[in-house]
Amino acid sequence: MSEKYDKGLELRKFVVGEDYVNQSIANANQFNQPLQELVTEYCWGDIWQREGMEKRDRSLINLAMISALNRPHELALHVKGALKNGLSPIEIREVLLQVAIYCGVPAAIDSFRVAMKVLEDEGIDLNNIEKE
Repeated sequence: MSEKYDKGLELRKFVVGEDYVNQSIANANQFNQPLQELVTEYCWGDIWQREGMEKRDRSLINLAMISALNRPHELALHVKGALKNGLSPIEIREVLLQVAIYCGVPAAIDSFRVAMKVLEDEGIDLNNIEKE
């Protein structure tokens, strides 16, 4: 593989989780392996590595885009990744409130549901986020 692939693999594991990435790659077959390679090399090894925007900012915009696209599985991965990239629960909440205005309340309701589960799974007290 290429240097971009290697860098992408490292960052992908950090943001969305090593177990998830290892499982995705291990479960790849002839049909979907090219997609795994594309995502790792170009998404994580190229775009996410570019200068000009911090990773936490990339996480912010990804949360909004993935919410707008109604992709709950990917949203859960990226909420967890957003925490790793330094976003607070308050910042995640604010992104999802923007989603309500620009993408519709149903999109935000589903996105809040997904985000709350991830935050709770990460041990975050949702009634005490001001101190997080």
